[in-house]
Amino acid sequence: MLDQLGIEAIRIDLPFRLNHVNCFMAEGGTGWTIIDAGLNNDYTRGLWEQQIGKREITDLLITHYHPDHFGYAGGLQKKTGAKVSMTKTDANSGLSSWQSEFLETMPSHYKASGIPDEKSAQMAGNTADFQPLVNPLPQIDHYFEEGEKVQIGRYEYEVIFTPGHSDGMVCFYNGEKNVLLSADHILPKISPNISYWYHGDDNPLASYLTSLEKIRELDAEFVIPSHGKPFYGANSRIAELKTHHAERLEETADVLRETATVYGACELLFNRPLTVHEMRFAVGETLAHLEYLRHAGECEREMDNGVWRYRRR
Repeated sequence: MLDQLGIEAIRIDLPFRLNHVNCFMAEGGTGWTIIDAGLNNDYTRGLWEQQIGKREITDLLITHYHPDHFGYAGGLQKKTGAKVSMTKTDANSGLSSWQSEFLETMPSHYKASGIPDEKSAQMAGNTADFQPLVNPLPQIDHYFEEGEKVQIGRYEYEVIFTPGHSDGMVCFYNGEKNVLLSADHILPKISPNISYWYHGDDNPLASYLTSLEKIRELDAEFVIPSHGKPFYGANSRIAELKTHHAERLEETADVLRETATVYGACELLFNRPLTVHEMRFAVGETLAHLEYLRHAGECEREMDNGVWRYRRR
């Protein structure tokens, strides 16, 4: 199917449990388009060197600012001279989230979440470790507009804003072939991480569920995700994801029978060994579910000695 669409999938290995990201190349009228870039490391740079060869790269489309998608964007732009496009929301996040000024605020955020000092220092250090993996930062040449059309391979795709996994994430949809390039919005085997990262949208899970409904209305037949293999039937997967979050919200509400910190709730919800990297995502996801319940009026949050404490209403 990808061949028929004129799209090449470029699998880039990642040094995490989520062990790869799918980036894409597609030939257009005046040159080649790349979708997402991977991390800026030796392996990724070497892989793109092989894949690009003598091809002329004119456009680099970034679906969202997370390092496995955004990290090598600046390097690819410098290498190819390509025009870089992404949403203004995620461009701002990408250009600020990995700066020392923001990273220095993380220990105070982790303290408010009830994370022990030693673990907080490890988590803040893990975040800072991404700085070289996203630098040099790109110059953003174009900000996506909702509904604008972009040429990807043989077909034209509509840019669809799907906030949730990140505040400014986009998918690309072609109605003629009923194909969705879903980025990290819909994945075939795992639930995309929906986290509050102490900046931006303070209720990302609500945004994500709204975005799922937006994509459900398309009833896309063929889905090309950024992790995992392409699959058929977007709406059946959307139903599974909505069920997953409904169940997770029930579990989170159950945890709040007793007053809990973010970290305390996280330990109960993720009752298994986690690496420092995984703990960052677990805390962010726990916080997103707690904040969804708070915005829905199902729990309360109070500050006690500099620490947030949640309890059911």
